[in-house]
Formats: sequence, structure tokens, C-alpha cells
Amino acid sequence: MRSAIAACALTLALAAPAAAESEFRAAVERDYSDHLEALWVHFHKNPELSFREYETAARMAAELKALDIEVTEEVGGTGVVGMLRNGDGPLVLVRADMDGLPVKEASGLDIMSEATQEDIDGIVKPVMHACGHDVHITSLVGTARRLVALKDRWRGTIMFIVQPAEERIGGARAMLEDGLYERFGVPDYALAFHVSAGIPSGRVDLQPGLIGASSDSVDITVYGIGAHGASPHKSKDPIYIGSQIVIALQGLVSRELSPLEPGVVTVGSFHGGFKHNIIPAEVKLQLTVRSDSEATRAKLLAGIRRIAEGVARTAGLPDELMPVVDSSFESTPTNVNDPELTARIRKAFVAALGEEVMYTRKREGMGAEDFAYFVQTEHKVPGAYFRVGGTPQAEVDAEKAGGPPVPSHHSPFFRIEAEPSVIRGTEAMVVAVMELMGK
Repeated sequence: MRSAIAACALTLALAAPAAAESEFRAAVERDYSDHLEALWVHFHKNPELSFREYETAARMAAELKALDIEVTEEVGGTGVVGMLRNGDGPLVLVRADMDGLPVKEASGLDIMSEATQEDIDGIVKPVMHACGHDVHITSLVGTARRLVALKDRWRGTIMFIVQPAEERIGGARAMLEDGLYERFGVPDYALAFHVSAGIPSGRVDLQPGLIGASSDSVDITVYGIGAHGASPHKSKDPIYIGSQIVIALQGLVSRELSPLEPGVVTVGSFHGGFKHNIIPAEVKLQLTVRSDSEATRAKLLAGIRRIAEGVARTAGLPDELMPVVDSSFESTPTNVNDPELTARIRKAFVAALGEEVMYTRKREGMGAEDFAYFVQTEHKVPGAYFRVGGTPQAEVDAEKAGGPPVPSHHSPFFRIEAEPSVIRGTEAMVVAVMELMGK
């Protein structure tokens, strides 16, 4: 009880900061040593692919049930919802994503994953937690354990979301389409965090406004008329047409967007044909499209359709052989932190964890995150999404000095310092929830 009272006092800035922080951290550290470390090792060694997180979901459901949390499984496929009810008060959504990636781990850790799994495309692939989702779900369990211990210090309902398929940017939407808010209520606030390589271990980065780009996966099927490779004049060569589409797409960002308006159109896959001397009847392109505004997103997606059809018509293809452009299956809008909520939680972080813990990292790319779906509904739920550092300070300093680069997310060499990441992620999330729900 002493640690629970100290933790609440810490969160609400009602006790001496140094003593309260020490007590609070000690409670989370004990939980890591007693339970969470082994849980993280289990998840790291047993990753599962998007929409195939059967064992992970079952373990997370069991962890929440053990805390007497009301659990519903198979929401949006493999998603898990845990409802912790504690009287009248706000409904706060706390989300963690749980899927791994089709990557063969080469991190050098002594607990490297050796898992393989059949993906949704029917192909067996190696699987690795190459983006830190094992930290997220472990910390969610730690957060739930702390908040259960602190039930006499807060009021309301916490909606724990164990989300599938973030890596395919489809899990959040699947849970919503399965009636998440209709079945469990529209939250007053939504919270999540991501562990980050390149940010020093245990530091916290929370910023208002735009924090993640939109992302759309686009498939283009380019049709043609097949022929012998020695008689190209008798064909309408889809490889040639597809190549022209790839070149023309480069003009979307460079010539149709303002130089001050970010956008990305990357062709990541071009497949067609199967023999040297046969011109095929079709090829398939796979694209990723990123932007920082919904207006730019709409412009790029419309431009891709226009260019694909325009190039096909220039090649003389008839209407029935126009390219098919599909952007319906993997997408997420921009991820935007609510400024008022962000300022409120940041203030709580500083009071509870110390100003020195806070970190500001400049955006270095156009990464996307489907947490945006939970906040960008018709309900306009205020959301706060923060980052927790997972790379030892010495490695960050070495990279800045020209040494070895820190392995990036999605790399086979990706690794996270688990203990400070799980502990700080748990501390920060408990502080954020208590700020919104504490008495």
C-alpha cells in the first residue's frame, strides 16, 4: 500500500518529488523483476505475424483475466479488449500493438527468435519482433498491474486494447469495424506509446500536433497483350507500360506538390513475366504512399490513378484493359496528438518523472501508425501518442560521433534494451492514466 500511495502522490505532484519518484520506480522495478522480464522474453522469442497473433492474444487475455479484468477476445480478428471498471469517471483507452514482422532475426541477442509462421498470403516466413511490439504488450500488462494496485486512487473505466496487425496498418480499423466503440463505449481519451531505437533508453518524447504521416498501400495491376519476345509489335507490353508508369509517378511529388509540402510515392515491388522470350499479359506493382495532410493524401492517390490510366491509354490499350488501382486494404490517416491533452500529460510527466527524462526528437521520415484510427473517428477522441527510448545512451553517442549506426526499426539487427524500456513505458503510461482519472 505504501508504494501505491506514493505512486499516486507522485502522479498528482502531492509529495516530495525525489522521494515519490523513488518509491514509484521501486514498485515498477519489482514488478519487472518478478513478472514482466520473463513475459517480455516469452513474447520476444515467440512473435507472430499480423492477424496471426493467436498465441500472443491468448497470453495477453490470460494476463488481464488474472487481474480480474473483464476480457473479450477475437475483436477485429485476434484483438483483445480488457475493461477495468472502477466507478464513475472518464473512459480511457490504453492501446498496445502485438504483431511481429516477416524478418529473420540477426540481433545477436541470446534470446533471438527462431519462429516461422504461415502469413496471410500462404507463404511460410521467419518472424521477429523487429519493431518493439513485445515491449508494448509487456508494458501494457505492467500498466494494468499497477493500476489495479492503485484502484483506491482513481475512478472511471480503462479500456485496454491489445491490437493486431499494426504492421499491416489494418488492425485498428478491423477492431473499429467489429464494433469496438459500439460494444465497449467511445473513450474520452486514447493513449499509446512506441518504443524507439535512436532515443536514449528511458527518455520520453511527447509532442503536440502531427506525429505520424498517413500511409496507403497501393496495388496496380497493369494489363497488356502477350506475345512472343521476338515479335513485340504483336503485343501491348505490360512490362514496358508498367515501367513508364513508375517513371511518371516520380513527377507526382516533384512536380505536383509544393516543395514545402511533404509526400512520398515509392514503388516497392514490380513483378511480371516468367520467361525470357515471352511478353506477359500483366504485371503487378506495389506502392507505399505517405503524406502529412489529408489533402495531400487525396491528391497523391488521385494522381496515381490518373497517371496509370493515362500511360495505358497512351500505349493504345482499350478500355477493358485499363490498369486496376486498389488502395482499399492497408491504410491509415495522419496521426495527430491533441494539443491540450498533450500539454496536460507532458506536465504530469515532468512532475512525476522529472524534466530530465523528457526528450525531443526531430522527425526523420514519414513513418505511419494506425493508432490514428482510434482518434480520427466521427467522435474525434482526443489522443496522445508518445515515444520511449530503447537504445543505450552510449550507442546513441557513438552514432553521433561517426560510429556504428543504431539498427533501425524493421531491421534484422534491431534490438531494444528491454528493462529500461518496459519500466519507463509502464511508469509513463500509469502517470498519464492517473492524470486523467486520479481522484
